[in-house]
Amino acid sequence: MAGQSADGTGGAGSGPFPDGAEAAAGFADPVAALAALDAALAYLAHADPGTWSSDVQADCLRTLAVAESRQTAAHASVLAAFSVPGGGLAGDGHRSPRIWLCWQTQATRRAAATSVGWMKRLNGHPVLADALAGGQVSVSWARQLADWTDRLPETARPQADAELLTAAGRGAALSDLFFLAEALRREHAQPDDDEDGFADRGLRLARTFEGAGRLEADLTTRCASAVSAVLDSLAQLRGPEDDRSLPQRQHDALEEACLRLLAAGCLPVRAGQPVRLNLDITLPELLQNTGGLGCDALIQPVITGQVDYGLLEKLADPDYRSQLAATAAAAHTAADRYGPLIAQAIALLSGPSGRAALLRARLAGGPAAPVSLPLDVPGSYDTIPIHLRRAVRRRDKHCRFPGCDMPPDACDVHHIRHRKDGGRHALGNLTLLCRFHHQIAIHRWGWTITLHPDGTTSAVSPDGSKTLHSHTPRATTPAA
Repeated sequence: MAGQSADGTGGAGSGPFPDGAEAAAGFADPVAALAALDAALAYLAHADPGTWSSDVQADCLRTLAVAESRQTAAHASVLAAFSVPGGGLAGDGHRSPRIWLCWQTQATRRAAATSVGWMKRLNGHPVLADALAGGQVSVSWARQLADWTDRLPETARPQADAELLTAAGRGAALSDLFFLAEALRREHAQPDDDEDGFADRGLRLARTFEGAGRLEADLTTRCASAVSAVLDSLAQLRGPEDDRSLPQRQHDALEEACLRLLAAGCLPVRAGQPVRLNLDITLPELLQNTGGLGCDALIQPVITGQVDYGLLEKLADPDYRSQLAATAAAAHTAADRYGPLIAQAIALLSGPSGRAALLRARLAGGPAAPVSLPLDVPGSYDTIPIHLRRAVRRRDKHCRFPGCDMPPDACDVHHIRHRKDGGRHALGNLTLLCRFHHQIAIHRWGWTITLHPDGTTSAVSPDGSKTLHSHTPRATTPAA
């Protein structure tokens, strides 16, 4: 990471303290060092770099890069000392350093796992730890070098790390270091080892509090080939209306592959029950049918509600209840009598949608119920009778969005007129759509599809600027 500053006196690695030992000599104890570190970072964070010269800006970026390397080494070293049996970690009552970091430093689980990973990585790579502490290598390069030398026998790693660092210090690019690492791997390769990554295989799905996820994986050669084949097959562009990026198409391909597997019913049972998709939906989503319940996979919706404490206070008011009773007494029909009461009940359990309201309820608690109240966990969900599904699949034979030929097994049965708009379970109101055109083009982007009496279809973009036909429009005869 050494470089030249604008005045030619040295890069970020130079200065009054070229290594960690000399830098530490400037402070009497770690408390003084931490105070100086906090003051320096506070100054830089609140400064206005726009008033600096470009030379100072460049020097600042180089120095901060070195600081990141040294911070990584220092954090790993302190965390290792803190986590020894009987150390500070045990005194705080936490069972792992990852949990301690989450609770005490506001780190996410992902960030805490990364910090613990560095602690373990540098414990096995002392040469890299020294290089980071000295600001001789960047954090990203150190991670890559460790990944390469981890493939070597443990006894060969220190020497390999040293050789790669020496080459990097002499100006070798990362691509050059890769070839050097491959040469070291071949030199130390064990007999009959196919090096397919089996020992390092792993996959981790982290979920957020709202149910979204982040997938990280280290795949073997065979697994990577299988995943690539599936994604390549399902991530193709579906037509001129498909403007998804490649990462978005691959995401949707993974979802579709899992839904096809669920719908196929070939997964082993869990606790004696078929594998099913548990879908959390709120009352408003259920009323609007926006929870994605049209999928042909086996779905078990979990309907949740959130108490609206403002409305609860109103309903506890005798005067407000008297008004509701008077309205019901004056009604002439059952719908007029019970409709307002049902609406109040739904509103009570739909809750306020604002983030601040949710956080206040979670922090302060409520007089009646928790923030998320499960209301119903029914059996498998099927909105369309099976005989109609079979009839639609036999009639349409493929996705009916113009230009798409996805087979029925990859399609959902879609209500042309949505259920929330009064659409019925009727053959003339149903059509097959692949999951991209159904869940994304129709429900996300707002395209509309029309099934004509002759069996052809037309699709119109949300702004009306594009109209696609499954047939060639009939030529009009000019007026005589």
